[in-house]
Order: sequence, then C-alpha cells, then structure tokens
Amino acid sequence: MQWYKITPLDLLLFRDCKPFSPGDGSWAKGLFPPMPITVFQAMRSLLPHTNHENRTQRNLSFLGPFLLDSQQTLWLPTPKDLVCLYPPGEDRKTKSDNWSEILNLEPIPKDEEPWKHLAFDQEEIAPLVLNKKWDGNISPPKPWIKAEALFGYLTGQKSNINCDQQESEKPSNSWDQKDFHHNPWKRQVLPHIQMQLDKRQVKDADGYFTEVAVRLEDGWCFVAALSGDILPSESIVRLGGEGHRALVSHLEPSAILQKQLDNLIEGELTRGLVDQIVRRNFAYLLTPGLGLFEETSYRAYPQTWKSELKGCATDKALLWGGVSTLRKDIDSNKTREESALLPQRAFVPPGTVYLFNDSVSTNRQLLPNGDVNWLQTFRQLNYGKLLWGRRNLINE
Repeated sequence: MQWYKITPLDLLLFRDCKPFSPGDGSWAKGLFPPMPITVFQAMRSLLPHTNHENRTQRNLSFLGPFLLDSQQTLWLPTPKDLVCLYPPGEDRKTKSDNWSEILNLEPIPKDEEPWKHLAFDQEEIAPLVLNKKWDGNISPPKPWIKAEALFGYLTGQKSNINCDQQESEKPSNSWDQKDFHHNPWKRQVLPHIQMQLDKRQVKDADGYFTEVAVRLEDGWCFVAALSGDILPSESIVRLGGEGHRALVSHLEPSAILQKQLDNLIEGELTRGLVDQIVRRNFAYLLTPGLGLFEETSYRAYPQTWKSELKGCATDKALLWGGVSTLRKDIDSNKTREESALLPQRAFVPPGTVYLFNDSVSTNRQLLPNGDVNWLQTFRQLNYGKLLWGRRNLINE
C-alpha cells in the first residue's frame, strides 16, 4: 500500500443518493468527506489498464480518505463517546471552546441513584451516559482529533484532567484544546438555472435547483493508501461531480506521520503499545461501516455482538440499506433488476465507539458476513475498519 495526497484544485461536490428531482425549491445536499469508494474509483482511473479484456486492475486494496493539514498533522474523526463539560454560561455555540473537562460516556450504573429506579428494554443494549453531576453545559468536542491524541485515547493514556489547571500542573497525557479541530472546509451553494429558449424566463419544469459544494481550507488535503503504483508522480483526476479536479501526488511523510499511517494500515497501534494492553474492551470505527440488517431494522452493530456489548456511541440514524436493487427498463414491457452498491444510504459513521465485556468480537471489520462479490469489494476498500483499545470503565 502506497500513500498519496489528493489536493483539491477547486471546490468539491459529492451528491448523496437521497431522492432528488429538480423543481421549485429543490435542494441537493452532499456528503463530506467523501465515501472511500468515490476516492478509490478516482485514483484507480490513473492506473494503467491490464491486458485482460482491457480492464483496470480489480484486485486492489484501498484505505482512506483521511484529512491532512499543511503541517503534516493527520486528523481523524473524533470518538463519539467523548463529551466536553463547559462552565455555566459557556459552550461551543457561544464561540468558546474553554471546556473545563473532557469525559467518556459510560454504561449506566444500574445500582446507583437514580438509575436503579429506571427500566430499560432487556432486548437492547443500555444507553451510555455521563456518569457525573454537572451544572454547566455539555456538548461533543470538535469533530476532528489528532491521530496522536487518538492513539493515546485507544491505549488509555489520555487522562481526563481538568482544563482549568495551570500548564505546569498538567500531565503530558492530558487532553488539550489543540487535540481537536473544527471542520476544515466551507460550504458553497451552487444555483442552477435553466432558461426557456428565446425568453428571459426560467423553465417551469426542471428549471431551478441548488447543490451544496465544499471548499477545503488552504493547506488541507486528503491522504489515502492504494495498492497500485500511480505514475507519473503527479496527476490530475476528476473527483466528485461537476467535473471538479484534484491533484494526486505521492506522499512524502515525516517519520512521525509514517508511523501513524502504518498503524492505520495494520489496524493496530504500534506493537509496543499493544503489548501494554492486557485486554482490549472497546473498538473505534476508523472508516464508514455498512449498516447491518438484523430482523426488521438496520443496526450500527452486528446482532452477534449484542450479548457481549456494553454500549455503542454513534450519531446517525440508519434508515436505508447499503445494497439496493435498481429496476432498469429494457423495453416498454420488461424490466430487469440489478444490485447497486449504495453504501452512503446506511453507513455507520466513522468515530463510532463500541464498548465490550471481557470477550470481544474477532471480526476486524464492521461488515455483514458472506462471500458475495459486492461484499468482497467493501472488504478490499477497508470499509468498517476497527481500531481496538483498552479503557478502564468506572462501573466495571
């Protein structure tokens, strides 16, 4: 696997697959960052064709995309089980990030007040809660976390030290405001207007709709790993809709960044840190996972995990399936059904956290079981990649 930089040369547009038809008031939103399969297809287009039926290589592996800033700092999705505790009168909505403390959500302490008086559905996992009384505001931290801070979180080395302490009193492994970053992009609305021929009027039907594009801040780019060698060292590729372009180039990482990227490919932390983890009891979702269909609904976790799962912290409702069936009209009397890969319809967002009991799943990816071709594609693109860690639970 070789790492590449993908630097946008313009704004980017990644349309999601929600039903959309132009018309009065039509508003087409998109997904950002893009799905792995979108970036993979763009990068694969730069590879030479094989001799077999003149097709591009189909046995490729891919990992990404992730965000990289101008200082070669790698940024990953913030774990969904972290919450910021703000003093009364302050929160992120007031443009202040002076949180007093960062804590993890914990399984409900059922034997403590007032939880012992509440009843929960025994067929479902219990919710995660903040196991501390707090009079101020509570909100999630910024959506992106430094890779270095994430690895400390996974190994239990990040301590929940009060942010109000003096810098000289803080341990080196305490949370810091610089560990988190806001979304490094701005949204741009693109209106589309189609005029009537020979008239200065907009068409009544399909005449007006808007799309929402994204422009990355200066110095930011994507990084992704591909098991193919892209030549030359710099190439221009179409990425997303509207013909927008990006520059793909070989990444020349620093020693620190290279070590972090190697950890992501291996799916583990550095071996020295792994040896310190006596038993791993939680998993962090690095890349989007497919929503898993269990019984009559889609879940953010496999049914086989439920007996060993203490809790799940995520933030996206799963309403649709990752694999859909499309009907194509062959002629006026016949239709043909074909499977379509639409992972964005029911993906589990990166940063989702799973808390386990003593025994954890051996499944390394958050994907359904099976050997069908479309599922093998998602495995090769590293959908649902999990990083495992250790954390001491308060009520363990």
